[in-house]
Formats: sequence, structure tokens, C-alpha cells
Amino acid sequence: MSQTNAIPGASGLRWLWLSVTIVVLDQWTKTLIVAHFALYERLEMWPVLSITRLHNTGAAFSFLSDAGGWQRWFFVVLGLAVSGLVTVWLRRLPARGRSWLAAALAMIVGGAVGNIIDRLLHGYVVDFISVHYDRWFFPAFNVADSAITIGAVMLLIESFMSDDDTLRSRREKKVES
Repeated sequence: MSQTNAIPGASGLRWLWLSVTIVVLDQWTKTLIVAHFALYERLEMWPVLSITRLHNTGAAFSFLSDAGGWQRWFFVVLGLAVSGLVTVWLRRLPARGRSWLAAALAMIVGGAVGNIIDRLLHGYVVDFISVHYDRWFFPAFNVADSAITIGAVMLLIESFMSDDDTLRSRREKKVES
């Protein structure tokens, strides 16, 4: 173990506050939706955005939603495994210089945990943000899904930035030679 990460808070784990914030916001918004909306009830916010209470027993885009019930535990185990692996990744990150990556990973953990809580409590995930145009509807989502998506996009951006930095340092070494 490196000296830097031996000090509490000296790793990417210091970003777990973001994960906790996402879980709290996700569960709070879902509680509000369940308290104030009947299943399938819809409130049109703008011509392209509605709040609609839906229950998703599957994964993204309702994948496996009609699989008969086993998918609940599959997605709980998958979410726990991903959250655990990403948390280990965060633990191994240095405290400084990798904030973008740490924030992305923390968002993914927070989103995964938010949806795991729903699956454990209800057997489904509460979705309520509905984006649509005319009769075309994007699959409904929630705060946890948004955090996972934003975190994944940040990871992609990070991978491109890292590649650019690697290529740049290789070019600089060639120029120095």
C-alpha cells in the first residue's frame, strides 16, 4: 500500500460524499413520486418532458422486465458487484490529480446503490422522468439512472483525455530525443 493511500481520505474514497448525496436525492425524489402519483399517473411539465410514475422490474430500457422475477436478484447482485469493484477502484486512486475520474466513479456507485435500494425494498425501480416528442417516448428514468449515465459519459471523456495525454507525452519524448 502506498504511503499516500495509508492516510484516511487520501484516496478517491473521499469522493464517496457524492455517492451518498446521489443516493439521498434519488430516494427522496422517488419517495415524493410514490407519495403523490398513482402508478402511470402523468404530469406534463413541457411539451417534451413529463413526470410519470412507472415501475421497472428490468434494467436499462426495461431489459428483462418480463423475465419472471429472477432478474430482481440478478440485478441486485450485479449492482453490488459493480459498486464493490468501483469502490475498490476509488480506493486505489490517488487523492489528488484524478478528481474527474473519482467523481465519475462516485456517481456510478451512488446511482447503482440508489437502484439497488429500490429493488430490495420494492422488487422494482421507480422511474419518473419521461422525455418524449409527439408519440415517441425515451425510456423513463430517475436520479440514479441519470447519475450512472453522467458518470459513464465522464469515464468516456476521461479515457479520451488520458489517451491524448499519453500521446502528447510520447510526442514530447520523441522531440526531446
